[in-house]
Amino acid sequence: MSQWDDATTPPPAPEGTPDAQERQWAMFAHLSAIAGGLLTSNTLGGIGCVLGPLIIWQIKKDTMPFVTDQAKEALNFNITVALALLVLVLLGIGTLGIGFVVTAPLMLILGVAALVFIVIAAVKANDGVAYRYPFALRLVK
Repeated sequence: MSQWDDATTPPPAPEGTPDAQERQWAMFAHLSAIAGGLLTSNTLGGIGCVLGPLIIWQIKKDTMPFVTDQAKEALNFNITVALALLVLVLLGIGTLGIGFVVTAPLMLILGVAALVFIVIAAVKANDGVAYRYPFALRLVK
């Protein structure tokens, strides 16, 4: 097994059935990425999309295993999206702005896809299903 297999293979879902409070916190872990991104878009470059799941993970990691799993999943996904957006911005800047003709539409597509996946994840988490994003680097274990 190579190092990349470990970085992209999702961990198994936690055992047991989460109660209503755990499901609600797991849903908040996913939706906090949207709220954090909107609240920090003008001041911190949208880094709040990572802060929301990180804060929920840190608060609930010792008491709620389902929330811990879903907050880490949301955190990994949002780090992956932020890195992809950073690469696209650097490509646009590196080509003296000409590359933005290509990268701007890609950033829009990535943003819409991320929004859709986050909403799906929030709904699944609220149903008690451990959601796994289709593409995410597993940086936080």
